[in-house]
Amino acid sequence: APGSATSICFVTEWGSWGAGADQIGWLSNIAVGPGGKVFVTSTNNTVQHRVHRFDPAGVFLNGWGSFGNGAAQFNDPGGIAVHPNRDLATVYVADEGNHRIQMFGPDGAYVGSWGRYGTGNGQFNRPSGVAVDYAGNVYVADSGNNRIQRFTSTGTFVTKWGTAGTGNGQFNSPSDVAVDNSGNVYVSDTWNHRIQRFTASGSFVTRWGTRGSGTGQFDLPVGLGVDGAGNVYVADYLNDRVQKFAADGRFLLQWGQTGTADGQFREPIDVAVAPDGFVTIVAQIRDG
Repeated sequence: APGSATSICFVTEWGSWGAGADQIGWLSNIAVGPGGKVFVTSTNNTVQHRVHRFDPAGVFLNGWGSFGNGAAQFNDPGGIAVHPNRDLATVYVADEGNHRIQMFGPDGAYVGSWGRYGTGNGQFNRPSGVAVDYAGNVYVADSGNNRIQRFTSTGTFVTKWGTAGTGNGQFNSPSDVAVDNSGNVYVSDTWNHRIQRFTASGSFVTRWGTRGSGTGQFDLPVGLGVDGAGNVYVADYLNDRVQKFAADGRFLLQWGQTGTADGQFREPIDVAVAPDGFVTIVAQIRDG
């Protein structure tokens, strides 16, 4: 089955380069919400700064956003996450260039936002990744400040952890964050070429990865996804592949190589796992 520990099989693809309503610019991040709806953030200079929503088969449903700093506008939208509760399904978007998190309903209706540029609690320096757990805790990879911040579902600051460095619990431009059903928090410590795992309160648990192209090594790990069994999927950006690990960092499998054919990648940005655990979706940059 797709996503199993021993095999991966290509299923389908969609998307084309452009600024049309159903076209995609530079891919940023991807999320899968309840019911298998797929949400993609993309940018295209000042023409396209928005979120696209598709059904599980890739049929375009709607999109929202434009370039700017007002409500429901974006400046380089990056990380995106959807509350796993079908009755809530709030969509959180890391609005990187505006140094804030924006909240929307599942159809794109604006709900609210929080954050501004800075180093204080609840402030950001290019937040690049966001994750939400079933209880509504929101985790943000505050990339430029080399830390993770945790908030309530409405943006009230709870806690933070991380400083610049190479030690346990330190980061060098973390680009994404993911949380599993047990509350374990995973961070792609991008420029340290590793993944770190923490408790929900920020206590360090373990880490894995070094720079390289071998199994379990990375060359700029970026997007993260976690399935229902707690397996971790990593978009290994410059190695043009996705790697899958157990929660403790044990390597399970990898797939992908450089190219534009089915199942090949050119700088994969992000990976998401559908709630049913069977569908893995990888955002790719392809030659237009």
